[in-house]
Amino acid sequence: MNTPKIALFIDGANLHATAKALGFDVDYKRLLQEFHSRGMLLRAFYYTTIAEDQDHCSVRPLVDWLDYNGYTVVTKTAKEFTDSSGRRKRTGSMDVELAVDAMEIARCIDQMVLFSGDGDFRALVEAVQRRGVRVTVVSTTSSQPSMIADELRRQADVFVDLMELRTKVAREVVVERSTPPEPRARSALAPLQRSLGGS
Repeated sequence: MNTPKIALFIDGANLHATAKALGFDVDYKRLLQEFHSRGMLLRAFYYTTIAEDQDHCSVRPLVDWLDYNGYTVVTKTAKEFTDSSGRRKRTGSMDVELAVDAMEIARCIDQMVLFSGDGDFRALVEAVQRRGVRVTVVSTTSSQPSMIADELRRQADVFVDLMELRTKVAREVVVERSTPPEPRARSALAPLQRSLGGS
């Protein structure tokens, strides 16, 4: 049996919101390892917007890490504006960029894995399927409300609930020790060390 050629398409904001709704953070290194084990992973695309006035926004460290660790990161500046009611709004969708990349790579892959629950991707999934590509959609129905649009779930060849992947892709929580490791004992020795000429 031939090893399937796989490409991942991660709607960054959508995956972050889905994982948050399920109560965990995604470990992107583990996610990459999981899909490497499932076939020949040709590309892992990650799409996100970055606020135009924030060079050091919260997503920047993640984007930089992904860039150096096997992901193809696609970013766009999100524009902020004030609507007619005086409310601050932000525009910026990566749907078009994701769709263009998916259509371009479709002829080279056997399987597309889409991390998003956005119903706007239903037409894209259908178009990719017409090119003979099997499409797996990863989102969740385990949250309230569900994070996946019904029409996208119906269109997918396979739906995987992110909750099922949790043990394989969740960031492991480092439990802090309740008692700190004896800093007081060391600091009490410092004057004695200095008087003896120690450092």
